[in-house]
Amino acid sequence: MSVTPHAIAAASHLAAARIAPHLTVTPSRRISWLSAHCDTDIWVKQEYLQHTGSFKLRGALNAVLSLSADARRNGVVSASSGNHGAGVAYACQIAGCRATIFVPEHASPTKVAAMRRLGADVRHVGTDSVVSEAAARAHAIEHDIPYVSPYNDPVIMAGQGTVAIEMLKQIPMLSTVIVSVGGGGLMAGIASVVKAYNPNIRVIGAQPIQSAVMVESIRAGHIIELDSDDTLSDGTAGGIEADTSTFEPYRQLVDTTMLVSEAQIARAMTTYIDAEHHLIEGAAGVALAACEKLGSALRGQVVGVVACGAGIGMNRLKDVYTLL
Repeated sequence: MSVTPHAIAAASHLAAARIAPHLTVTPSRRISWLSAHCDTDIWVKQEYLQHTGSFKLRGALNAVLSLSADARRNGVVSASSGNHGAGVAYACQIAGCRATIFVPEHASPTKVAAMRRLGADVRHVGTDSVVSEAAARAHAIEHDIPYVSPYNDPVIMAGQGTVAIEMLKQIPMLSTVIVSVGGGGLMAGIASVVKAYNPNIRVIGAQPIQSAVMVESIRAGHIIELDSDDTLSDGTAGGIEADTSTFEPYRQLVDTTMLVSEAQIARAMTTYIDAEHHLIEGAAGVALAACEKLGSALRGQVVGVVACGAGIGMNRLKDVYTLL
């Protein structure tokens, strides 16, 4: 499959049919207090209500179910900071094959436990996502089994693009989308779908200041190596593969990129948790924090904010409230 935005958008519609029997259609809700803050209509795509608690299931399902039964007979291998691994493990349960997941040593214990509950063989390697990804690829080559990338694969991007297909049906007159960014798979999928539907829809990417590899890479014109500090948004943290196929769709389609602080992420998370009584993780807080930071600059737009996951444990939740 080509990695052009047009190809990703077309493949997302095929992915939607492939994975629909195994997904829940997550709601998009107009959030009144956030709309009042921004003086416009703000809708939140509640993807944290997805099976496994994250949008990552979409790409994982599309990748695993795209493999033939013969190709996956010996299982699949992947790398993850957490949510993607749970999605791959869940998809492998459906497909009837084994999942081996490589994670960084600092991976969220809550997310690692979720992978193991779903039957995955979890292996800790390295202190950064790029290191665990390289180890997973080497393992896949050595054992001649398929590698399911967390983001660097157009099949993954197409699966994530199904989020946008639902949003376009759910949010009347959608004109702006705000998406948290890690490796860029979610952004590449969403941006490709919404721009194919209407090139005038504005796409905003957000990352934490503490781990801003994609944002800084876009500024540099190529993927760079950048140390990441600890962040509440562990789902978007860490390095990005130098050859990632998400870079060009991001560069071509994203209209604005912005960075948010840990305090802004914490405030967005706690406000949402207290007001909506739904638990969200730091990566979801990044997109909400960007929306809050933009505030009245969004006036006159119909905004869809992707709240991408709910994978947060009690210790990390304590960290969130400590930052207030």
